[in-house]
Amino acid sequence: MNVTLRPATHSDTAAWLELRSALWPDCSASEHRAEIERFFAGEMPEPQAVYLAIGPGEEVVGFVELSLRPYAEGCHTHNVAYLEGWYVAPHVRGKGVGANLIAKAEAWGRGLGCSEFASDAAFDNETSCLAHRALGFDEVGLIRCFRKPL
Repeated sequence: MNVTLRPATHSDTAAWLELRSALWPDCSASEHRAEIERFFAGEMPEPQAVYLAIGPGEEVVGFVELSLRPYAEGCHTHNVAYLEGWYVAPHVRGKGVGANLIAKAEAWGRGLGCSEFASDAAFDNETSCLAHRALGFDEVGLIRCFRKPL
C-alpha cells in the first residue's frame, strides 16, 4: 500500500487520538487528548517524535511514537532510539504500512546517531511480537513489572 509518512501536526489530533485509543484502550480519550496537547505544547518528555502514515483519501492509517532513551533492555549502547508506540489500522495491516513506519523510525534514530533501536510489547501480544520479528527485531527478554501502593 502506498502511504505518505510525515510528522504529526496539531490538525491531526482527532485521527491520532482515534488510533492511540485503539492501541491503548485502557487510557481514556480525555487522557490521550491531554497527552497529545502536551506533546504539541512541548511539555512531554516522550514521545519526542510522532510520524503518521497517510493513506488514500488522506486517511491516517498508522503512527509511530518515538523517543531517545539512555538505556534499553538488551541493548549494548547508550542513547537508544525507542519505539514507544506503533499502530496500524486493522483494515490496512499486512500491506507494508507498519514496515514503512518502522523504516521511518529507524531513519529518525540514525539521524540522532543511534546504532540500536528497541521496543517492547506485552508478553501476551503475539500479533506485535510477530510483527516485530518480521521486521528484524530480536527478542531479548521477558520481564514482569510490579507495583505496590505506599
